[in-house]
Amino acid sequence: MSRAAGLLAPLAFVAVLLLAWELAVRALKVPSYLLPAPSEILTALVANAPVLAASAWNTLKMALGALVCASVAATAVAVLIAPSPLVEKAIRPVAVVLQVTPIVAIAPQVNIWAGLDHPERAVMGLAAVVAFFPIFSGALTGLNAVDPDLERLFDLYGASRWQKLVRLRLPSATPFLLEGHKVAAGLAVIGAVVAEFVSGSGGAQGLAWRILEAANRLQTAKVFAAILILGLMGALVHAAFQALEGWALKRWRGR
Repeated sequence: MSRAAGLLAPLAFVAVLLLAWELAVRALKVPSYLLPAPSEILTALVANAPVLAASAWNTLKMALGALVCASVAATAVAVLIAPSPLVEKAIRPVAVVLQVTPIVAIAPQVNIWAGLDHPERAVMGLAAVVAFFPIFSGALTGLNAVDPDLERLFDLYGASRWQKLVRLRLPSATPFLLEGHKVAAGLAVIGAVVAEFVSGSGGAQGLAWRILEAANRLQTAKVFAAILILGLMGALVHAAFQALEGWALKRWRGR
């Protein structure tokens, strides 16, 4: 299969789905507030482009900020506990519990801690919690996946713990760290949106707030337009980290 065919096939499939959607809505005369046609969504997207673009930028900033916080915290914790299996066994269950706990349950308390005047802090904090575990798990797995022969060679030459960390463990963990960040990037966007929904405040002015605002006014076409932008934003973030992963792994393998 040629590369052009591989690119055109999904586009053609999406076009067929949109056409079927448009024809079905028109034929069945479905009210716009229940299910707008793709043409109505496109009109709403164009009409509200400046507002939606500003909100998308706010959501993206909070998601990327949360990803940076999660990356620093998760990598630091993994580096600290990786040399000690006992400490790892003590901390890993706590990280797992934190991961599986719905952010909806802890969002009200986080809003109080962050302050009602700073909803963006609560959104970033909650999104960082969601993005923490993939990076932590990847870093911990990679740090413990060191080739035993190489580790014995470092010991033979009297390498210090710092030298083994910088020149052996972190390079060995690179593929796992990159994969963890790729997964966490998408989760950070999802976490930011869900956290803004839960916060119930328009102070952050992200896409989630625009969706809530439009839904309360039965502007369903605007809701779908915001969802479309959100999906495209998540796909672009994932594609960017996937490209970064490919580039970094190519350099890593070359060395």
